[in-house]
Amino acid sequence: MENNKPLERSFFKRAMAYVLHPEMNSIQLTLVISLLLVLFYNSAFWVEIQEIAANSQQNRFFLGSIFLLLVAFINCCLSLVSFKYILKPSLVLILLIATLAAYFMKTYGIMIDGSMINNVLATDVGAVSELFNIKMLYYVVVLAAIPSFLVLRAEIRYKSFVKELFMVLGTVLTSMAVIVVVLVLFYKDYISLGRNYNYVRHLINPVSSVYEVISYVKRTVSSGKVVVRPIGEDARMEKTGQERGKKNLVILVVGEAARARNFSLNGYNRKTNPFLEQEDILSFTNAYSCGTVSSTSVPCMFSHFDRSSFSDAKGERHEGLLDVFSHAGVQVLWRENNSGCRGVCSRVETEVLTNLQIADFCTSGECQDMILLQGLQQYINRAGKDTFIVLHQKGSYGPGYYRRSPPQFKDFLPECITNQLQECRTEELINAYDNTILYTDYFLTQVINLLKKNSTQFNTAMLYLSDYGESLGEKNIYLHGLPYVIAPDEQKHIPFILWFSDAFFESNHLDKNCLQRKVNDHLSHDNLFHSALGLMGIKTAMYEKDLDIFAGCKQ
Repeated sequence: MENNKPLERSFFKRAMAYVLHPEMNSIQLTLVISLLLVLFYNSAFWVEIQEIAANSQQNRFFLGSIFLLLVAFINCCLSLVSFKYILKPSLVLILLIATLAAYFMKTYGIMIDGSMINNVLATDVGAVSELFNIKMLYYVVVLAAIPSFLVLRAEIRYKSFVKELFMVLGTVLTSMAVIVVVLVLFYKDYISLGRNYNYVRHLINPVSSVYEVISYVKRTVSSGKVVVRPIGEDARMEKTGQERGKKNLVILVVGEAARARNFSLNGYNRKTNPFLEQEDILSFTNAYSCGTVSSTSVPCMFSHFDRSSFSDAKGERHEGLLDVFSHAGVQVLWRENNSGCRGVCSRVETEVLTNLQIADFCTSGECQDMILLQGLQQYINRAGKDTFIVLHQKGSYGPGYYRRSPPQFKDFLPECITNQLQECRTEELINAYDNTILYTDYFLTQVINLLKKNSTQFNTAMLYLSDYGESLGEKNIYLHGLPYVIAPDEQKHIPFILWFSDAFFESNHLDKNCLQRKVNDHLSHDNLFHSALGLMGIKTAMYEKDLDIFAGCKQ
């Protein structure tokens, strides 16, 4: 036994030397990385596939074929970059992308699709930094840093360029042959999977992430200078403020990640709306968003396109509701306390308030939503015509819900005070979220109070609706951003609240009782464009009466 110890130590040293300084050719390295990606970076995908297989009674051979198919496909793609000088940097970048995608998909239950990529790239630094935590660091170290270190340390035995080219060609053809054989043998199973569970492609890591990033870059580069098409240039006021006796002053509050089910106005069993319940408001209980991320929902809700026909490209290349107001001579203001208006306010007066650093409202690098009312009265005093103001909230933006409400609005305790939501008890997470709704409730009543103070000079009204909802751990899903077709109700069902002064009802000939009978009607972001035009009394060929929720209630 004593004589074997030197041999064991020698074997261990050689094994460690190989691990820390592996020697292989480029094709072997890409195959190893492909296996690692499929095995260790796709846990969210495999969990979903196993659940699908259990529900559809797929056999184990089919699950094995998926593994083989993914390894072959990823290996085929990686082989295309397996040349000297580009192989190692490409693999390091792919490992980093795969690591971050794996973390977010596993931690928050999200999927990587085009709208998610658009939303991430449009999000400000403050919002992104809120996602950093120890768990993410662990993922980066284990799944990105260590494998990348080994890749960089690897000694690649390159052949001549011609031989390398033939090796790559052979690998690609072999991988494609494997893919074809697998698809032929399990043709019906893959057809069924694609037809019934098409969304799972967004869970394939890093294929989905890399594809969406490349698609985004391609669209950005190929589109060139964006030409915005005017709409509603024929818009005009049906009656001027002088003809009505008063000008209209309407404030639209765009909420953030607020879901309808947590509003006590809609039957929630907690008093999250103690202030609004004292006001004479209308709460529409059956309203739904256009998307599940801001980059889609915000442009869509201000667009004349409905959800089924809206696209990011259409939103970018067409004017929206605020532009039509401007064409009609309405004074428009956008006030921002979030990460931007996604192009909606590009052609109207805009005030970004996040950098004001007013001590009463701004701490820890961000401002509470009451900043949106700072100095607004002075602006209203200068309003010389019908005015439409948009206030874009920070609202209930996660995962740092505890940061969205001031200390005096921490009614529900204990609350989750970390961005690692899975580490909090469900009660703590809901408490933190409900405190954001409570603060929004207070903020909306302050908007109403401001409008009441100006009701002598204006016909005043407030509209509030959120851009999308939020998941709070239901079915192990957090935050938002799932593809709309499979997104849970929590991410789409939104609050929609109205308040009108008596003068507004009278001057604009609105029947309050008629509106009250509509509070359970199915509504969506599709209604905002046309309802806002009807509310402000604007005539244009863009207007569709059937989508105006007020049209049937005008006397």
